[in-house]
Amino acid sequence: MEIRFPFFLDGATGTELQKRGYQGDVSAEQWVLEHPEAILEIQRAYVAAGSQVVYAPTFGANRQKLEEHGIFNRVEEYNTGLVALSKQAADGRAWVAGDISPTGRFLAPLGDASFEELVDIYTEQAAALEKAGVDLFAVETMMTLSDARAAVLAIRSVSEKPIFVTFTCDESGRTLSGTDVTAALVVLQGMGISAFGLNCSTGPDKMLVQLRRLRDYARVPLIAKPNAGMPAVVNGTTVYDCTPEEFVAYADGMVQAGVGIFGGCCGTTDEYIAALVRTLKDKSFVPPAPKNADMLPASTEKIPVLLPVDAPHGAVLQAKSDMEDALAEAMEEQEPVAAIKIGSWEDVDALADWQYAISKPLCLVCDEAELLEAALRVYQGRALYEGGLSEEALLPLCDRYGLLI
Repeated sequence: MEIRFPFFLDGATGTELQKRGYQGDVSAEQWVLEHPEAILEIQRAYVAAGSQVVYAPTFGANRQKLEEHGIFNRVEEYNTGLVALSKQAADGRAWVAGDISPTGRFLAPLGDASFEELVDIYTEQAAALEKAGVDLFAVETMMTLSDARAAVLAIRSVSEKPIFVTFTCDESGRTLSGTDVTAALVVLQGMGISAFGLNCSTGPDKMLVQLRRLRDYARVPLIAKPNAGMPAVVNGTTVYDCTPEEFVAYADGMVQAGVGIFGGCCGTTDEYIAALVRTLKDKSFVPPAPKNADMLPASTEKIPVLLPVDAPHGAVLQAKSDMEDALAEAMEEQEPVAAIKIGSWEDVDALADWQYAISKPLCLVCDEAELLEAALRVYQGRALYEGGLSEEALLPLCDRYGLLI
């Protein structure tokens, strides 16, 4: 599958369904299956406007979200039916993306989910989407790095197709869980995603500010899928304050920021996509130009940190049952990296429990590949490695988790 830039996604689905009668009293996925003509009309219009991808209406078709609406044991059925509708609408003129959204669950201490529970939820949906024949995967509107990482690992366990990931953030560039989107980019591009960007959040003006920040860390093409401005209620109806002409006024700045993939989110229509295509179809793609590309792009869950290739890894600490004390000691060291020894399954569990105390990049010191992979799964940042494992053992972990060696 070859993607040439600029590359055009579709526009809003939710606000367009609302125009056609969806009132939120049932899950959007159930409503679409009961009113297939609505999504067919929406997506045919996007394809006619120039969208090269339409997102299958599977946004909330994971087990967690379906069960919240009283729908049990129907993940494959729902995803299969919804993808089939998008394929019908695309009619071979556009690709269909399997759309994956947040579970709404949080890891401890903020919530009660385990990371493996998140991976399991996403694997079920990703497998259904792969079986249904999607052309790529769109992991969108992410608010936590744990959800995004779990979704990417789940997809990669069933498919080698491209993965696009987009986060939503506030005007400071932080997500609901406090992760800076630049950190999310560093972690996820290390895991092998095809493109990264933002959707929803704001209009194109404020999104451009964050895209320029992302450019400094990006080694993959960026995605911009902003809202049609900010919503306001007029006579009981939600309207958006950005016209198609105003929407595309920021497109050239986005190109210069390294954006190669464009679309629209809430409030946008086929008119917005048509305006993007007219404005950008003859533009040349400007690849992102990361700062200090020769440095190691490490990251905590919250912030990215560029490290010298020969960065000292700090004092090696034995991760005892009281990981809190070990991490506190590591944080007090003057070294730029906190090195933690992983020597047992108890150490992995302790890392999962106390990783949120980590305020600088982590170096995992481990001589057992199975333990190292388990630690990499629970750690929600991008880690460095020290130890005696062979390159043959480490390279798959570099590809899967972005491990820096």
